[in-house]
Parts: sequence; C-alpha cells; structure tokens
Amino acid sequence: MQRVCFLLKVRADRLDEYRERHAAVWPEMLDALSATGWHNYSLFLRADGLLVGYLETEDFAAAQAGMEAAEVNARWQTEMAPFFESLDGARPDEAMKPLTEVFHLA
Repeated sequence: MQRVCFLLKVRADRLDEYRERHAAVWPEMLDALSATGWHNYSLFLRADGLLVGYLETEDFAAAQAGMEAAEVNARWQTEMAPFFESLDGARPDEAMKPLTEVFHLA
C-alpha cells in the first residue's frame, strides 16, 4: 500500500466555505474516490489555509487516472479550483504533488 501526502493552499477568504463543502461532499464523488482506489483519505486544514492531504492506495498513478476518467471529478475540480492559491492554471487534483516520505513507524 502506498501512503501519499500532499500540500495545497486554500485562500484565506474561502476557509469557512471550503470546510462547509467538505462537510457535504457529493455522494457520487465519495463513490468515485472509493471505486478508484483512494483509501483512508483525509484532509487537514490549518488556520492559515495550509491544506495537508493524506491517502493510501495500491497505485497512486492508477488512482489519479481513475478519477481523471470520472465525470463527477471534473465537476468537483471545477467547483473547488477557486478555493486555492497558486494552482498556475492547473486543477486542484493536478496540483497535488506527493511529498517524499522520509520516515514511517510501522
């Protein structure tokens, strides 16, 4: 199982709405994530907008490709993009660059 961690930055003026959106993620988005191999997926948000994402998957590239093919993901990413800083024209899921794991206590 691959452990994947990534960072993004939520705009300070959109933090409350970002939290609200994630308190009510669309059921079809949740189904798509599960079906494409995203397990134990968590998002952590710091007060300054730093977002830390963590997930476990058999194959991160395959999990990303599965979501890329899911119609619901395109809609979700379009709605979520305005919440983030520094995407440089990318969708939020395209801007997720995994951090290198340097330690794990098994």
